[in-house]
Amino acid sequence: MVTNQGVQEPRRSWGVRGWLTNRLARYMSEPMGHYDLRAPNDLDQLKATIRKGDVLLVEGDQRVSAVIKYLTRSSWSHAVLYIGDELLRRGDDLKQDARETYGDDSGHLIVEALFDGVVASSLSKYIDFNVRLCRPDRLRSDHLKIILDEAVEAIGWRYDLRNILDLAVHLIYVSLLPGRHREKVLRFGSGASSQVICTSLLGQLFHKVGFPVLPSVTYPEGSEGAEAPVRRRPWSWMARRRRALHSGLYRRRHPTLLTPRDFDLSPYFQIVKFSVAQERKFDYSRIEWAPEIEPETEEVEPKTETAIEP
Repeated sequence: MVTNQGVQEPRRSWGVRGWLTNRLARYMSEPMGHYDLRAPNDLDQLKATIRKGDVLLVEGDQRVSAVIKYLTRSSWSHAVLYIGDELLRRGDDLKQDARETYGDDSGHLIVEALFDGVVASSLSKYIDFNVRLCRPDRLRSDHLKIILDEAVEAIGWRYDLRNILDLAVHLIYVSLLPGRHREKVLRFGSGASSQVICTSLLGQLFHKVGFPVLPSVTYPEGSEGAEAPVRRRPWSWMARRRRALHSGLYRRRHPTLLTPRDFDLSPYFQIVKFSVAQERKFDYSRIEWAPEIEPETEEVEPKTETAIEP
């Protein structure tokens, strides 16, 4: 994987605990064997649509993907951050390593946390998977720069296997108990900021600039998120709407508590479609539908009742 110091091999853990960890990670990262791609993705269309700072959700094909989808009751098991050509804009060594590793794809890269650690990968890696593009709404350009810088610096961090295990246990626990009996959890994982999973990495990056992912919001009692205007003016509805959007107390969820589904459900991320159907040339009336096959029905012979003689 490419790091700030060049190409580095994945870290290996030693000892009994490290051996068990590596065995578990290797087993959970094996593919399931069958994958259902619901709709083909157009790589050129994706490259033309995606922007730096966008989050790409992925429905993975590994054993751990099936566990995450089941526990979160969602289609998404993985999340990555698009950084584009950021590695080519860095130092000469990093630029050369990126070109040697990714070739023509070095201008379209993502940063993701895998069992091997935080790595940079080609955007085309997930083109044959079910994906969803999420765009942070109105993210400031200076904050985007901070996120990209931090994402590049994170390359080489270790994967926090304890975080994924704690999160799995927590999701099982909360699925069995009603909401009023669920304990509020502050964080999961090892506690080291340089050990992350895919969503905790993205959570750290967006929390760094104060951009919300899926926070809890508490409004003052009886205010319903807005104040009553003293005078009604033509632009008063704009002021009320602005107060409604920003009033209340926002509480961050710790990055270790985030799941890929949270970026899909977040009202602060736009869902961006990039399929061919989004082009203006698409006309559904020109679709040629295959004839529907009527299910065969078995003819049931009517039952004849025989009269019973006295």
